[in-house]
Formats: sequence, C-alpha cells, structure tokens
Amino acid sequence: MYLPAAFHETDLATIHAFIELHSFGLLTSQGDELPLGTHLPFLLDRTTGPQGTLIGHMAKANPHWRYADGETVMVVFHGPHAYITPTWYAAENVVPTWNYVAVHAYGVFELVDDDETLDIVAQTVERYEQPQAQPWKFERDTDFARKLLAAIVGFRIEVTRLEGKWKLSQNHSLERRERVIAGLQQQGDADAVAIAALMAATLPSAK
Repeated sequence: MYLPAAFHETDLATIHAFIELHSFGLLTSQGDELPLGTHLPFLLDRTTGPQGTLIGHMAKANPHWRYADGETVMVVFHGPHAYITPTWYAAENVVPTWNYVAVHAYGVFELVDDDETLDIVAQTVERYEQPQAQPWKFERDTDFARKLLAAIVGFRIEVTRLEGKWKLSQNHSLERRERVIAGLQQQGDADAVAIAALMAATLPSAK
C-alpha cells in the first residue's frame, strides 16, 4: 500500500483495535491466472506471533483455500471513508480527495485440523452473537457440528507485516483540517461523522 509518512500508522495497539472493530476483511492471493479475493469475518489473536494471528474459516467448496494454502496472502480491512470537497478548504488551487482508514495484513495461510476448525467456528459465533438479545450458541459436540466440518476449512495467518493508513488530511494546515471536520459533521452521514471524529483525534489539541 502507498504509505506517505503523514498517513502511516505504526502503533500496533491502534492497528489491532482497528482490525477488531472492522473485522470483515478481504482475503487476497494469487490464483492460476488471476488474483483471488474472498470476503470473510476474521478473528484476531493478539497474543500469538509478534504482530498477532488472524483466524477464520471458509466454505470447502470455495477453491481459494487450495491456492492460498502455504502461500503468503494479504488481508484488507477497510474502515470509514468520505469524499473531501475542496470548497471546505476555502482556498485556491486545491483539488478533491478522499479520506479513509485501512489496514493491510500479510502472512502465510495455514490450514488447521478439525478440532481447531470447530474452535474457530465456536469463537466466531460467540464473538458476533454477543450483541444479540438472545445469543445463538454453537454446540461443537453434536452430529450437526461434525457434518459442518465436511463443508468448511479452518485456517490461521500469523501476521508478518502490518500496514496501517490513516489518511485524514494530516498534510494540510490546522485551519483547513478544522474546516473539513466541520463540513463532514454538517454532512451528517455515518461515514462522514466517523471520519470527522478520526480527524479530530489527530489534531494537536487532542494529543
């Protein structure tokens, strides 16, 4: 990912928190002729490996895992994003841009055995059912669970490289950044408000 110094986020805790908040990622790797991409929910194990380990599962019918197994892959996690109009700068000779936050995680894709696959499914269900009023539970020691194993594969990716990009107008003056924040807040949609909040957190007064 193109990472100008002004936008490069390197704090591991910040990047990990972002992955956990925006955990539906895009797994990418190379196929026979074309790149492959699969959209999946991921869990992050912060304690395994120097930069953490991503775990997940996918349908066995999806050929992607056969190409990815043993290969270096990239997982893309995308957060809020918003169009920035130059009218907010109140200046001449400026152009539109887009503010956004994203993380790229790299590592070797490794298949896991059936027991670990069931653990991953159980952890995934528990993680995403937590907000529900009546959380659904996955019972791993059942005929249903054993049949499920015939249709899925589990995997882990120990992260060897993390790239974080927080493109939030840090390369502009404080006055311009404040104008953009105000414009985004007035725009009012969820992404615009989220980007405004992230921008506000980068201002000198917030540190």
